[in-house]
Amino acid sequence: MKGQKFISKSAAQTKLLGIKLAKQLNGNEVIALVGNLGSGKTTFVKGLAKGLGVKDVITSPTFVLMKNYKAKHKTIKNFVHVDCYRIPGIELTAIGLGDFLNQADTVVAIEWAEKLPKKFKPKLVLNFVNTKQPNTRLIKIKSPQDR
Repeated sequence: MKGQKFISKSAAQTKLLGIKLAKQLNGNEVIALVGNLGSGKTTFVKGLAKGLGVKDVITSPTFVLMKNYKAKHKTIKNFVHVDCYRIPGIELTAIGLGDFLNQADTVVAIEWAEKLPKKFKPKLVLNFVNTKQPNTRLIKIKSPQDR
């Protein structure tokens, strides 16, 4: 899905995109989610988690910063959801995320990833852009190598 653009006209479509992306993951992936408040990042994460077989209810970790969920996927056992909204310039290791990075059986999704240091290199970046149409988002998926 890298280097692609999608139009989502509902929360259900945004969630479905997350489910579809989950099917393409194998583990050891960090996904950066960028976009304004209310642009669909957490809704996407709910779909991603569902696609990875997470049974728990997914909520935004805005106040706890990070949540770890057990996944039931053929190669992925952990799904980590991070929210950097409240913390500018956060170091990933400061919140214990270092324990989950570079793990073959883990996928990490980071909301407000634009607040991370420039040295941070996710496998995928999803940019959620509100459009002029109500409930419609443009979702751009790229890898840092895409130009």
